Amino acid sequence: MTTLLLVHAHPDDECIATGGVMLRAHHDGIRVVLLTATRGEEGDIHNMDPAVTRPRLGEVRTEELRRSCEILGVDRQAFLGYRDSGMAGAPSNDDPRAFHATPLPETARLVAKFLREERPDVVVTYTADGTYWHPDHVKAHQTTVAALDLLQDEGWSPAKFYMHAVPRSAVEGIERRARDAGVELPIEVGQIVGIPHDEITTDVDVSAFLDQKRAAFHAHLSQYEPDSPFSTIAAQIFEATLGIERFIIARGAIGEPRPERTLFAGL
Repeated sequence: MTTLLLVHAHPDDECIATGGVMLRAHHDGIRVVLLTATRGEEGDIHNMDPAVTRPRLGEVRTEELRRSCEILGVDRQAFLGYRDSGMAGAPSNDDPRAFHATPLPETARLVAKFLREERPDVVVTYTADGTYWHPDHVKAHQTTVAALDLLQDEGWSPAKFYMHAVPRSAVEGIERRARDAGVELPIEVGQIVGIPHDEITTDVDVSAFLDQKRAAFHAHLSQYEPDSPFSTIAAQIFEATLGIERFIIARGAIGEPRPERTLFAGL
């Protein structure tokens, strides 16, 4: 069976960045495997009493991820077992349990174990900047690359390795649409520089799955800010900004003339 394996940093990253390709893969009978580095213990809390929720936030977000995975058609989800490092510069970056603080050889060996078990055809994670420089996103990129190097030394590689990319033009478009709609974007969106469009190799149209993608995001109730762009931007703006998921192929061969329309072109 063809397998897609994704490496993400926290619960909810899977649906925002790659929910569409996960849904498309499931719809096409492809096995979907999700590795999540942390349980999101350092995130903001919405829709719940922070004093009651904070001590058990990891448990709350684990259950939210379970619901999201059901919507996205995930066949296997596993945690790498590290702690959320928090935003760049936060004291939690230095917690020895944090993903960011864990030596790269250790995190790479763990991801390599899952790669050996699954032998995925396609692997996906973030670009080197982690999309918006979150320490755990950057570490997910570094870990995935290092794990793939370990397997390559053993004589195996996936057919394709992709990095999720946000085009610079899309960032500018999101900012313009939000400004026109009177919406203040989250701080992390403001930290996204974006990738030059000519570096992007693959555009996957996921507009047919937007309702499920939105539902998967809403499953993360503790992270769903009621006045966020996801709830206040009109449906057509949501579709315009999230209806296409874009990637850069980092290893393997492009399966059709650029831009590819699927992660599985040529397989």
